[in-house]
Amino acid sequence: MTTVQTIPFFPPHLFEADREELLGLVRDVALDPEQRFILGARSARFEETLRSSLRAADAVLCGSGTSALELVLAAMDIGPGDEVVVPAFGCAPLAASVVNAGAVPVFADVDPHTMVADPADAERRVTPRTKALMPAHMFSVMADMPAFREAARRRGLRLIEDSAVAQGATLDGIPAGLWGEAGVYSFVQVKSCGMPGEGGAVVTGDAQLARRVRMLRNHGQDGTQRFLHHEVGRNSRFDELQAAFQLHRFAGFPRRLERRAEIAAYYTERFAPLAAQGVLPPPPGRDGRCYYVYAVLAEQRDALRAHLTERGVQTHVYYRQPLPEQPAFARYAAPDDRWPHARRASERHLALPVHHLLTDTDVEYVADCVRAFAAGR
Repeated sequence: MTTVQTIPFFPPHLFEADREELLGLVRDVALDPEQRFILGARSARFEETLRSSLRAADAVLCGSGTSALELVLAAMDIGPGDEVVVPAFGCAPLAASVVNAGAVPVFADVDPHTMVADPADAERRVTPRTKALMPAHMFSVMADMPAFREAARRRGLRLIEDSAVAQGATLDGIPAGLWGEAGVYSFVQVKSCGMPGEGGAVVTGDAQLARRVRMLRNHGQDGTQRFLHHEVGRNSRFDELQAAFQLHRFAGFPRRLERRAEIAAYYTERFAPLAAQGVLPPPPGRDGRCYYVYAVLAEQRDALRAHLTERGVQTHVYYRQPLPEQPAFARYAAPDDRWPHARRASERHLALPVHHLLTDTDVEYVADCVRAFAAGR
């Protein structure tokens, strides 16, 4: 019997090389005389590391990428009576964060190739109640932030950048997260700068906005006096052990990201000729690219996925329905509204392994399997 190799989509041994360091950090944090397990000196150092690496005004750690979005919306006083334009294709927090703020998500269609929000369609949906635009970077490609920035300026709107999947990416020399008034990162384990737990950050060029986010994440306290609450906040605090672990791994982040970029470039080169066979890779190039997920658009997505599964290549389908077609958010969509490109993206996208632990042999095998499927069609 022939043994089929398995190439995991989510590698189970993602942090194996850091096992001993992590165990040591558990001891260090537990025995630290400061006895701070949240928002201690290590969290402060990680915030400064992020801030200086981005040349941002500030970076504020919080409990998750989702809560980072919610904190930004709260800090901007977005709430009941307001609308926020978000992509129709993407993860639930895009809409849920707006709903949880008491505002209404308004869904914009996406670009048919890159799957990021279409700036023209987003601006078409602006009304007198619109308070903010909230584009999101998706899979391999950053949103068209110059166009969104100009639209926000022209319409007098706030601009929030959901850069949860794009840490380390740049567009026109500007890091993902700093195109809008505030951006967010997620550190959940499968992200490019992930860790073994939940966590996120708000990054911004606006120091005043950062101060309010910092206060809101900790029950409305400003850090000068405990149990003095300046406004109603929430609990979205960062874990000291995770901060220590991120500080340990941060020096290797550019190397890990570069490996993902190399894999993505190889896939795109191998898949570029396959468009006529119904397999479309992301656009080539590095500017405005993120490497959290590498997704192709396949006319016969489920057949391609089955083909790869039979050959030991694990894949992933993220969003099988546009957000406004899901039960949680359908009430916020007009009955006659349509998002044809978001619908097509839901039906066609397929994510391939792109993590930094793949070997060259693994990557070549994945590409060969995809090309073999296309050749058979």
